[in-house]
Amino acid sequence: MTKRLKTPLSEDDVRSLKAGEVVYLDGVVLTGRDEVHIHALEHLEKGESIPVDFKGAALFHCGPIMRKSGDAWEVVAAGPTTSSRMNSLEPEFIEKFRPGAIIGKGGMSQPTVDAMKKHGCVYLAITGGAAVLAAKGISSVSGVEWYELGMPEAIWILNADNFGPLTVGIDSHGNSLYASVNEKVKENEAKVRERLGLKK
Repeated sequence: MTKRLKTPLSEDDVRSLKAGEVVYLDGVVLTGRDEVHIHALEHLEKGESIPVDFKGAALFHCGPIMRKSGDAWEVVAAGPTTSSRMNSLEPEFIEKFRPGAIIGKGGMSQPTVDAMKKHGCVYLAITGGAAVLAAKGISSVSGVEWYELGMPEAIWILNADNFGPLTVGIDSHGNSLYASVNEKVKENEAKVRERLGLKK
């Protein structure tokens, strides 16, 4: 089943999604990797404001390649970063800032799956190695925050138009395509070892 949703995502939007469904997004998508997570959590701890609202947002694990054209920015390539880099930060980030969706590649840890289930968030997987294709789903760039962190680490405020396809890799009910695949791999390995008469 394919769905087209607009950000910011409501909790009803998020909870309606099931692992394996395909989603396209319209609206604002925010980029954010390690440094954004770290800075946002540090600002919150110090009681300082942050320049964007992550509630219900689609947070894209992406270090885009940007080009300035006159006074405006445009996206050259927007490939996903491997999300496991953010495993140690994501559960607290989800708890404190309540994004509606995380976009990335490779899946995330069980603590993140648990945080998504508790607070209402989904993981949307985008194809790796298709950075230029992903950029086609971005119609314009509204701005950039924390540019001092560097181009790939800044918060880019992107306007999405039919951005996708994105696959619900982890839903807000604790279901993970990655966990299912890992379980099947283990089962197949066990069958092969048994067939070959190898010890467990």
